Parts: sequence; C-alpha cells; structure tokens
Amino acid sequence: MIRIFLQKLILLVITFIGISFVTFVVINISPGKPQDMLEFSSKISYEAKQKLIKLYGLDKPLYVRYFEWFKRFIRLDFGNSFKDDKPVIKKILERLPATLLLNFLSLCLIFFGGCFLGIISAMYKNKFLDKFISFLVFLGYSTPKYWLAILCMIVFGIKLRILPISGFRSINFDYLPLFSKIIDIVKHLILPVLISAFGGVAGLTRYVRGSMIEQFNSEYIKFALSKGCPKNKVVFYHAFRNVLIPVVTILGLSLPDLIGGSFIFETIFAYPGMGRLGYEAIMSRDYPLIMGISVIVAFLTLLGNFLADILYIYVDPRVRYK
Repeated sequence: MIRIFLQKLILLVITFIGISFVTFVVINISPGKPQDMLEFSSKISYEAKQKLIKLYGLDKPLYVRYFEWFKRFIRLDFGNSFKDDKPVIKKILERLPATLLLNFLSLCLIFFGGCFLGIISAMYKNKFLDKFISFLVFLGYSTPKYWLAILCMIVFGIKLRILPISGFRSINFDYLPLFSKIIDIVKHLILPVLISAFGGVAGLTRYVRGSMIEQFNSEYIKFALSKGCPKNKVVFYHAFRNVLIPVVTILGLSLPDLIGGSFIFETIFAYPGMGRLGYEAIMSRDYPLIMGISVIVAFLTLLGNFLADILYIYVDPRVRYK
C-alpha cells in the first residue's frame, strides 16, 4: 500500500513539473507580448518598450526564465502581476475559494444526480421513465454548454426574473439578514452549478445505467432475488456497490473538465472565481498571473486524480494485493 502511494506521488510530481514547463513555453511563444497589451503601448517609444522588456526579464533565454520562475515557485512566490503589480498569490487566493465552491458543488451534483438517474433508468429499463431519462442524457451530450448557459440566462434571468445571471451575490448583500444572505448566494450559484455539471451528469448517468443493467443480469443478483431479498436492498447494497468502484475513477476524470470549463462559465456568468481571473490574465498577457493560475489548476487536477486513485484502492481491496 505504501509502495503504491509513493509511486503515484512521484508520478504526480514529475507530471506537475512537465505541465508547468510546457505551459511556460506555450505562454511565452504565443503571439502578443505584455508590453504590447498596455493601454498606452502605441504612444510610447521603442526605447521605452525595451526598458519594459528588460524590467519584466523577457530579454533572457526561455530556459533561464523558467528556472528562475521555478525557484521562486518552490518558495510559493509567483511574482507580481504585470497589470497592477499586486502579488499573484494574493490575487489567486482571493478568487480560489469561489472556484473551489463551484467545482465542489458541481462534482457533488454529478455524483448524486448521475447515480440516482442511472439507477432509476436501469430499474425501469425500456419503460417511459427510462426513455425520458435517456432523452435527457443525449440532450446533455449534444447541447453546447455555453449556448445552454446563455439560454438559461435569457429564460430564468431576463424573461422569468427568478434567478440572477451574474456575480456571486447581490449589490445589497451587506444589508441583508443572515438567512437572506444564504438564499442570495444559493440563487447566484444555481445556474453556474447546473450548467457546469450538466454534461457530467449525462455521462455518469449513461455509465451507471449500463453497469446496473449488467449487474441485474448477473447470477448472484438473480439468486438474491429468488431467495426473497428486498429489491431495494439488492439494488443498493449488492448491485450498486459493485458499480460504485469505477464511478470513483470517473469522478476523478471529471475534475479536469470542470476546472477547464470554469474559464468559460465564470466569464459568462461574471462569477468572481479563478477561471474568470485566468481569462482576464490571458487577454492582458499577464505572464506571472497566467502561470500562477495554470499551476494551481494543474495541481488541483492532479490532486483530484491522485485522491481518486487512492480512494479506488480503498474501495476495491483487490488492488492492494496486486
């Protein structure tokens, strides 16, 4: 067990270093430079731009800049933002909790929603409820999330006016009582969470349905039912426990999609998270901020997969003895 843990931990570190290097190279060779994105860049002289390049350290070779950045990163020093000279780590920590909350709620919705719909669909195979859920699943596969987000904003935010369409809280949030503050935050989270989890719920539902049908056709399930075991006990205690083992891995693989999608959803809903901050950093060619957000996203993704692997070992004892 300890050997497996150490192997996966070493692989995580090597993968993280590789991702950080590739990200650094891609950012620095992409078109557009920080000095060109300044508001007054067209009015300053060539000599002034060269001073900015030297100030940013952009005149050094690429590998030298990467090793300098990596040495600072080990000390958790991400440098200062090119845009406002604020510490990158401070700007990220201000936005990180909102992104973690959004992704955590989306992951919970994917797990509980996908498992519930998959079990119900399998129990009522080829009946109306199964066909209706299958229709929703295929709709989730085929519908572009950004289009669905805009459609929901128009319907629920503009036409019906029952849900807010931007931000994390209302303008008068500070003047609301405690219970009203909670309701206000929940209403702001409904659309971003539903949209970000929509595709994941569809995928997990389809997988759980197929796996549950396979379990229902197995001999041990038929034997348990023939002995008179309650159907709910057979479904949840016997069949679903075996389906749950690979579901853990699927949830780990869903995390990169959630974190990557947050760049789009947070921008569409003006959600004050790390994804929106990353989009703004990319548009302004803010290299230190882009690198800081990229490594945090990579770390969270790798950490999620690492925890999924470790949890898989505990869920399936057979893995420990291989």
